[in-house]
Amino acid sequence: MGCSQGFQNLYKSGFLNLIMEKIEKQVKEIEKEINVVDDVEDVTKEIFIKLQKIIHPHKKKRLTLGQKSADFITKWAGSWFFILGFFVFLGIWIAANVYAWINEWDPYPFILLNLILSCLAAIQAPIILMSQNRQAQRDRIKAEFDYRVNRRAEAEIREIKKQLDKIERMIKR
Repeated sequence: MGCSQGFQNLYKSGFLNLIMEKIEKQVKEIEKEINVVDDVEDVTKEIFIKLQKIIHPHKKKRLTLGQKSADFITKWAGSWFFILGFFVFLGIWIAANVYAWINEWDPYPFILLNLILSCLAAIQAPIILMSQNRQAQRDRIKAEFDYRVNRRAEAEIREIKKQLDKIERMIKR
């Protein structure tokens, strides 16, 4: 009964009311800080959306006919369909010349076939390199975008940490 008597005396003296008012004031200040953090979050979302619209790596640009062709040929020449089809073509060419089904137009060392294969390789190599250069360019743009997003996120995290530190200092008072 002595403990409750002490609380009654503190309540009557107004000391508990004073403490409660101070706590309520601190809670209101913390709520204001939380609202500021929410506002910062909303603003950063808006900035992020604007940044995406400006530098988004998947933003499509008009491709030239040469770029479209290079991408198509690279995709097609790098497929299993092309490889297996080419083996079938080579097999038919060699069989037709070895067994002389059609007047043996390219006898055994297959010089004409070697010429065709050399021309194919000479044409395919630069086309594939063009496509790889375009892919490297897309990768650079994507890496730059990721870097900018990471820098922005880092700044946001620092700002949030400052706000949290400020809230923590207010609570400790």
